[in-house]
Amino acid sequence: LTMVVSLPPQSQTSSLFYGVNNPYLKNGPKGFKEYKILKNGDTYLRIDLPGVPMKAAVEVSLWADDKGVEALVDAPKQHKHDSSQRTYCPIIGFMCGRCKVLRFTSQVCDGVLRLVLTPTARILGGRFLGGADWEETYFCSSAAHWLPYASDPYDPSLTGPVLEPNPSVNEGSPMAYESKRLPNGSLYVRVDMPGVPKDRFTVSVADGRVTVTGEAPAVSHDSDGRFYSGDVALLDTLVTFRRRWIKTIVKDGVIRLIIPNL
Repeated sequence: LTMVVSLPPQSQTSSLFYGVNNPYLKNGPKGFKEYKILKNGDTYLRIDLPGVPMKAAVEVSLWADDKGVEALVDAPKQHKHDSSQRTYCPIIGFMCGRCKVLRFTSQVCDGVLRLVLTPTARILGGRFLGGADWEETYFCSSAAHWLPYASDPYDPSLTGPVLEPNPSVNEGSPMAYESKRLPNGSLYVRVDMPGVPKDRFTVSVADGRVTVTGEAPAVSHDSDGRFYSGDVALLDTLVTFRRRWIKTIVKDGVIRLIIPNL
């Protein structure tokens, strides 16, 4: 008899996570969101919403004062063993007195929402809602945008020993990992890897460890691609365990596995 033991995310890494948003993220931009001011003055945002279908009805709407946008979108239960569906509601807005959103475009792909906001003021300045000092009043200047605290995807503050919940989750699990033992003894595992296409996931079994990896290429104005990797389960004996025995469901930046208990 071979028992399958779930490995919590904390056991996948060294003393510090590479990214507090996802313990399986090995390199590339960290954080649930990435902000960038484009050369033409538009604002680009990458927001991780794992599990949201590509053809989902993403409701992105302007605030009443046109100073920001908010989105409302569901990530349905793709498998009966998911703890619940997830609902996301990311909110993005300008804090400066002059900047308003003139127009915007949005796209969802592989569990990532990408937005481009065009401000009414073409001067490159202003601040975003969500910064460390968001309650203060600011105005546009000729300087580049001040971005929210920890919006730099390589900020050291985005590495640490404690995982953070996805701040855009309004309902459902905000964490990037979940596992449960099924009545038949099998192990069910869900791992969020936003940005990874369906054909860039791999599952391998070696030395009694079940390992998942995923490669997320840079899309649109992303600063770089991302690479995920980590062990999700451990066999208590090193018997021959074939990869084909593991049922794998890959969809919308999420990989789900059912690992049998032999």
